[in-house]
Amino acid sequence: MRDRFDAIIIGTGQAGPSLAVRLANAGRQVAIIERKRFGGTCVNTGCIPTKTLVASAYAAHLAARAAEYGVVIEGSVNVDMKRVKARKDLVADTASSNIAAWLKGTRSVTVIEGHARLESPTSLRVNGELLHAEQIFINVGGRALVPAMPGVDDVAYLTNSSMMEIDFLPEHLVVVGGSYVGLEFGQMYRRFGSRVTIVEKMPRIIAREDPDVSQGVTDILRNEGVVVETGAECMVVEKRGTGVIVKLDCAEGRREVAGSHLLLAVGRVPNTDDLGLAAAGVATDERGFIIVDDALRTNVPGIYAIGDCNGRGAFTHTSYNDYEIVADNLLSGTDRSVRDRITAYGLFIDPPLGRVGMSDTEVRKSGRRALVGTRPMTRVSRAVEKGEAQGFMKITVDAESKEILGAAILGVGGDEAIHCILDAMYMKAPYTAMQRMVHIHPTVAELIPTLLGELVPLPA
Repeated sequence: MRDRFDAIIIGTGQAGPSLAVRLANAGRQVAIIERKRFGGTCVNTGCIPTKTLVASAYAAHLAARAAEYGVVIEGSVNVDMKRVKARKDLVADTASSNIAAWLKGTRSVTVIEGHARLESPTSLRVNGELLHAEQIFINVGGRALVPAMPGVDDVAYLTNSSMMEIDFLPEHLVVVGGSYVGLEFGQMYRRFGSRVTIVEKMPRIIAREDPDVSQGVTDILRNEGVVVETGAECMVVEKRGTGVIVKLDCAEGRREVAGSHLLLAVGRVPNTDDLGLAAAGVATDERGFIIVDDALRTNVPGIYAIGDCNGRGAFTHTSYNDYEIVADNLLSGTDRSVRDRITAYGLFIDPPLGRVGMSDTEVRKSGRRALVGTRPMTRVSRAVEKGEAQGFMKITVDAESKEILGAAILGVGGDEAIHCILDAMYMKAPYTAMQRMVHIHPTVAELIPTLLGELVPLPA
């Protein structure tokens, strides 16, 4: 095997493979290194497998509600968790195998399986071999954070990764963490048939969102029998029998939750602690994220950090955009920047939340004079027809510039309809242009122009 390349990429998450192939097609000799499974978090323990499980949970939920639609199912609805897991495995394994085959079949790309560690700004060692390149791209992603919670080292616990391996139904799943990962797993397993309690230390779940969004998601979960416990500022974990106890308060008469299984979903940490970054002089912040500029360059010339490990985005779509920024700047002479992208993400409970731009809380802090339009999903024909009318739509605009500042669609199709607003924001179109658009009926998106015609001042 050769030991000198034009570029070396560490990791095969969302950004790495596309960058490797594009550099190779531009005539570069590229090595790409993977120490575990091709595709990174999204393909193996994140987006693809979890959304496959969400789809199975939706099927179970819809079957249980069949009578509401006039459909009669004889007998009870049963969930076979082994078959659920097998379906998830097939989808994820196929995606991972396709990425591996794509890379291995690309001319000028050398695929190496092993653990890479930097030894200088232009060299790294993998499988005992020292490799050299003038450009190194770090795409190592992240993993679940295990919090320093009293007692956590004395009990068995699950993370988003180990949840992918279970093929049984927990009797009572206790989820510590009321944010995106925890909420998706919580609703999913409730629909499969588990008792579920979600514990959050903040006064409300998904605290980064506006209170109305947080409350809307809470209502959806509680309507399905998920217990949501907030304000758990003093959590302690204890083993009890074959299960686990999570104590929520330090005061007298404290609350506690007893469960059969514990899922920790309190955040992510970057996989940067065993890469030899110090040997190359690459700077990280206090949380271990690699510090980069707006073009994703580290403090060391020739070394870039792309994807979740740079702390500039925590999503598959931002990771892929990192690849686009780096590749276009290197190969097309552009001046693309992470500052050009608009915040956008989804929470894939059912119904989902689609979010773009600023929250109302952020708009108020900015001091702008703003207008807001809202509509409950009970007044959206598509949602009513589908029998899925929980949630609401909201859009906020600048009263003076007519710029769209942000939006939230919590409801059926919200994860897709939100892109109408996102596209208008990227085009820097005033909200009045979108207000005059004619969308197809009956859809969720058709109500966006209606929302923009019913704007009122944003409450202080």
